[in-house]
Amino acid sequence: MQEVQPTDRVEEPEESTESNEEETQEASSPGQSDQGKATKEKKPRGSRPARGGERPRLLLRYRDELMAQMNQEFSYGNIMETPRVQKVVINVGLGEALTNARAMEATLHDIGMITGQRPVATKAKRSVATFKLREGQAIGVMATLRGDRMYIFLDKLFNTALPRIRDFRGVSRSAFDGRGNYSLGIREQIVFPEIDYNQIDKLRGFQVNIITSAKTDQEALRLLELMGMPFTRIQEREAVHA
Repeated sequence: MQEVQPTDRVEEPEESTESNEEETQEASSPGQSDQGKATKEKKPRGSRPARGGERPRLLLRYRDELMAQMNQEFSYGNIMETPRVQKVVINVGLGEALTNARAMEATLHDIGMITGQRPVATKAKRSVATFKLREGQAIGVMATLRGDRMYIFLDKLFNTALPRIRDFRGVSRSAFDGRGNYSLGIREQIVFPEIDYNQIDKLRGFQVNIITSAKTDQEALRLLELMGMPFTRIQEREAVHA
């Protein structure tokens, strides 16, 4: 019977431990470098591109052209004073949801298709016996858009949805609240290309609130006009009042 030398027993574990240590060092070094790259390449939440990797064309146009034009017209002392759109809030009132349970589901689906994100159901804050309303019942739908989704929605609203309205002659110039915010009412959701007329149960309208950082209505009007908002022409407005 052959005797096993003690050197054989010692050499094999040493080689395996050395190789394991080298493998762990090699495996850990790429992970650490990847973590360092991830921390360096991490971007703020508001500057991340939408799906597809491309930034919205309206946002790029605002940064490349509209900011310089607004600064030239209003002579801002700092570029940070340039008005911009902060958020877009979409509201839908659903009083029929008290008697029709499917109205809430259909509205959530339609607004989700239009905005690209899931909306939330708004609930009653108090009970009203006259309207048979109880506190906590869902009576509306709301969606708040910011960042890339906001610019994608505004681009679609200005260039696709509003021109599809029947006998459209432009939106009102006097729908500002005095603080640079604009309110717009949409009577039918089918003006958006995502909504199929054959798949909806009822025509529903909703309100679009465009919140800007402008200090005056005049600045907000000029901002939205440069972004492509189809306002009524001044000549047609004067002719109507005459």
